[in-house]
Amino acid sequence: MTRPVFFCEDRGLDHAVFGDLLRLDGDEGRHAATVKRIACGEEIDLVDGYGTRAVCEVCAADPQGLSLRVLSCVTEAKSQPQLLLVQALAKGGRDEQAIETCTEIGIDAVIPWQSDRAIVRWVGHKAHKGQAKWLSVVRAAAKQARRAFIPEVAEVLHTQALLGFVRTARNSDSLVLVCHEEASLSLTDFIASQSTQLRTAPSIVILIGPEGGVSPKETAALVEAGAILVGLGRNVLRSSTAGAVCVTLLSAALSRI
Repeated sequence: MTRPVFFCEDRGLDHAVFGDLLRLDGDEGRHAATVKRIACGEEIDLVDGYGTRAVCEVCAADPQGLSLRVLSCVTEAKSQPQLLLVQALAKGGRDEQAIETCTEIGIDAVIPWQSDRAIVRWVGHKAHKGQAKWLSVVRAAAKQARRAFIPEVAEVLHTQALLGFVRTARNSDSLVLVCHEEASLSLTDFIASQSTQLRTAPSIVILIGPEGGVSPKETAALVEAGAILVGLGRNVLRSSTAGAVCVTLLSAALSRI
């Protein structure tokens, strides 16, 4: 069984070496000691969310946390290319389900999108609240997946700002793929024909629309900005599952899974 993972907010973790004594306290420490009941002699992974992973032995446990001894410490390299998910806001928690699953699969960053047809609206304080909720979701999913990286959650983008983001990405030779039910090109065919471009791109942006789909106006503007429409098969997928299918196929093509 894999070792449980707990987050250490201290960026100094990357300086840890064999034999160092560390303390895991706060919410993570209390959860480890009182909920997970991690005991003396067990091993855990302590990660900082930025790629550093320390394997630690528990020296002592109390209700406030764990005392640890470092057995080894490595800094994992970022995956190349980076996989970025632009997820449209969706009702019923389907957007949160999408980013949760994609984080477990291995997405590197998440960008909320306030699309034209999205029923959910992040306005005013709801934008900050929504971003914080998404960050909580990806943190929990990264922990579940035993990841050393926590995907970044950007501020919500409206369509005009998203178009600027797409143009910037294309100018840096990144790829932008819009999952669209009316696309004439399938993702599997695109992967087969563009394998070199996929591997050499700095990043691959995956854009998923809301439950009502991407509007014709947005679709045309995204294509004009340099995005490529791709289909995911004969079945029309929900906003909550389309991203996961796309990320899985790309990850397999890039040997990330």
